[in-house]
Amino acid sequence: MPFNGDPDKVAVTPNARELLDRLRAAGLRLAVVSNQSGVGRGYITAEQVEAVNRRVDELLGPFAGFFVCPHAPEDGCDCRKPKPRLIVDAARALGVAAQECVVVGDRESDVAAARNAGAIPLKIEGPRDLAEAVDKILALVR
Repeated sequence: MPFNGDPDKVAVTPNARELLDRLRAAGLRLAVVSNQSGVGRGYITAEQVEAVNRRVDELLGPFAGFFVCPHAPEDGCDCRKPKPRLIVDAARALGVAAQECVVVGDRESDVAAARNAGAIPLKIEGPRDLAEAVDKILALVR
């Protein structure tokens, strides 16, 4: 849901927790990188984003971190995807090189950010593609 500031409105795709746990069982640490322009546009607060992220972590975590760009597109920041900063920061926090990361996303800006960071992009069309994405990632680490 775009610009969601309400943790009670977080909806989880069926089997998402189990799929993410397969990655964790393989020894992978997971992080979330997200543009949250609703903050910069004044639609939601940074505190609301943090509350939503805590709820996501409760339902789908644990995540090693949440890396958020709170700026509006016109702000010209250096962290908004497709720029690579969020991915580079997440990789550093995980103790790996960005080139060792797979970035799963449903937007071209996710793919471009991954490429810009030197990470492996994996585009999905929506939540139903998550199982296939997990299989691809596991094939990469075997």
